[in-house]
Amino acid sequence: MNLNRRQVLWAGGSIGAAALLSACSGSKNAGSSGPEGAPQQGGTLRVGALGHASAITRDPHGNQGNESDYLIIALVYDTLTAPGLKQNTVDRLASGWTPSKDLGTWRFTIAKGATFHDGTPVTADDVAWSLRRLRNTPAGAARLPGIQAKNITSDGKDTVVLVSDYANGELPLLTRLTTFVLKKDTPEKDIAKAPGTGPFKLDWYRGGNARLLRNEHWYRGRVHLDAIEVTMFESPQAMANALLSGQIDVASNAGAVAARTAAARTDIQVIRRPNDMAMPIVMRTADGPFADPRVRAAMKLVVDREAMVKQVLSGYGSVANDILGTGDPQYAKDIPQRRRDLAKAEQLLAEAKFDLSRTYDLVTTEDIAGLAESATLFAAQAREAGIKVNVVKQESGTFYDRTWLKGDFYTNYWGTNDSVVFFASKTMVTGAGQNEAGWSDPQFDQAYRQVIGTADDKARATALHELQQIEYDRSGYLLWGMADGIDLATYKVHGLPKLPGYGRVQLENVWLSR
Repeated sequence: MNLNRRQVLWAGGSIGAAALLSACSGSKNAGSSGPEGAPQQGGTLRVGALGHASAITRDPHGNQGNESDYLIIALVYDTLTAPGLKQNTVDRLASGWTPSKDLGTWRFTIAKGATFHDGTPVTADDVAWSLRRLRNTPAGAARLPGIQAKNITSDGKDTVVLVSDYANGELPLLTRLTTFVLKKDTPEKDIAKAPGTGPFKLDWYRGGNARLLRNEHWYRGRVHLDAIEVTMFESPQAMANALLSGQIDVASNAGAVAARTAAARTDIQVIRRPNDMAMPIVMRTADGPFADPRVRAAMKLVVDREAMVKQVLSGYGSVANDILGTGDPQYAKDIPQRRRDLAKAEQLLAEAKFDLSRTYDLVTTEDIAGLAESATLFAAQAREAGIKVNVVKQESGTFYDRTWLKGDFYTNYWGTNDSVVFFASKTMVTGAGQNEAGWSDPQFDQAYRQVIGTADDKARATALHELQQIEYDRSGYLLWGMADGIDLATYKVHGLPKLPGYGRVQLENVWLSR
């Protein structure tokens, strides 16, 4: 089962990243909300996170199919950089970075005072070894695109050098998600218990559940909580019930139904983060029934986006416009919102000689609330244009083995509302490791290279707009809506996040009132 993409998803919260994850402690761009006044020290935060026993992993560079495992790993191990509130990328284990003039070589400086939990200083050799190990995983090319393991080296004790195969002004952005750092030459048998550099250190781990203790010597400053207990739940409903009964303090990504129930209670906070999760329908462009761009354009005109948001998301979301990365500061808001137009859709289908006598399978899963429902509603809408769609539900493991990256027509989700360039690099440029639609467009590739290959802001903005226009016009993504992230928490929990997606996997700013 290929869970490399799911690692990204859960890190971003689509199946339950922790509700109270505060972004980038110590960074100027860090974002958290809560009452005024000094945070109180101490206490144990009890967090519920989703996972399945069959998918448990302990390797920081492995395939974290469980959000519970990813959360634990992200609290124990630091990445080089992290998402920011005002900037896409801010410092974390790396205190700074500088590119060469041609944007092909980047030098990352390790933060002063950074140590592992056993007190050993973090060195450039540790970081370089960890990044090479990450790059050599089966998903390494997608995790660090354009960077070969042999081109990751150390220069002295505190500088790591990454040489890209091509000019890449966005390279620091790529180091935010899974660049967890371990000690150089850690034996494979010791990986699960290897000391990290993060704000919490592992006390114990049992069957998906864990207790973490505050790292008193964390290099980025004071951590408020004494401990965090992570409990794995196999369903959002069970997790929400645990919160309502007082067993946990946070229920992660509990969904709209739980939010409506909790809204009537005075002892529960409903944390709603707009634009938290993308829910596109993927159409294969390389071959098959959707290879003709006119067919894809027609499908994008068939969907009633407002109805999808209202019925599938119960209003907890917003209409999208077929461009991934809606949270990007340079998202192209001037591109006209695509609206339902059945007459135009039918014209395009006729021009493309689309076979309306055939029934087309739309494959979906029940991995997240609303995903299967979105497929069912779209199928009903498509029938109004004469398109027969049969919804096929697959178990998650089967879906990722047989359908993801291969199927002609399937639902999808991304729980990290990252930059436009992030999605372009991961899923759309020719040869991308997670090219879900099998898309290859020379003009898109050229625009992408122009975006990442220039340091000139004006030239970059122009190329980025062109890239988004091409994606809007021809890509295999029908992105009808963005779902809100909805988490539940008791009122004693403070330091709630402002950042969606991966920015929520740092808990060091969270504190408990007593």
